[in-house]
Amino acid sequence: MRIRITETDALIVVDMQKDFMPGGALPVPGADTIVPVVNKYVERFAQTGNPVYLTRDWHPDNHISFSSNGGVWPKHCRQHTEGAAFAKGLAIPSDNRFIVSKGVSEDFDAYSGFQGTILESLLRERGVKRVFVCGVATDYCVKHTVLGAENLGFRTVLLEDALRGVDVKPGDSARAVDAMLERGSVLCTFEDLV
Repeated sequence: MRIRITETDALIVVDMQKDFMPGGALPVPGADTIVPVVNKYVERFAQTGNPVYLTRDWHPDNHISFSSNGGVWPKHCRQHTEGAAFAKGLAIPSDNRFIVSKGVSEDFDAYSGFQGTILESLLRERGVKRVFVCGVATDYCVKHTVLGAENLGFRTVLLEDALRGVDVKPGDSARAVDAMLERGSVLCTFEDLV
C-alpha cells in the first residue's frame, strides 16, 4: 500500500504520556518503544505543513475512572502532575500543533479524543477529511478515537507501527484493530507513506 499525505490530512497522537510509559502509574507494555516511530510521523506531518493533534488524559484527582472512586484504573494522568506530562523524548512541533485534553471532568470518562473536547471543531476548522492515528492504548483510547472519527465522517488511517495496547485480556488489541478495520479504517506503516 502507498499513501500520500494530502492537504486535508492530520495526525492524531493519542495519549503518549509518562503515566502510560514503563514505570508510570498505568504502564502500557512497550509504549516507550514506539516514541521514535511516533516522532517520525510527527516530523513528517510537520514537514508537509499538516496539523498535529496530541490528545492527553487530564484527570482531576477524584476522577470517575480511578479505582478509588469505583472505576477500573489506578490513578493516572492527574492534572498538572509529572505523570500527565508527555512522554520523555516525544517530538512536539512548535507550530501547527494542538493539545486536546480529555477526561477533565470528575464525573465523565472519555476514552475517545472526541468525547467532551473540541477536537472535531478543530479538525473541521482546518478542513481535515482524513486522520492518521497512533499512540496508546490500541484497545482503549486509540480504538475509541478512531471509531469516533469514523462516526463523525472522517476517514481514518491506523498507524500500525506506532501503536501499543494494554491487553487486559489477551488478544484485546488484535480485536480492537479488527473492530477499527471493520468500520473502515486502513492500516499503514511509515514505509507506506509517499
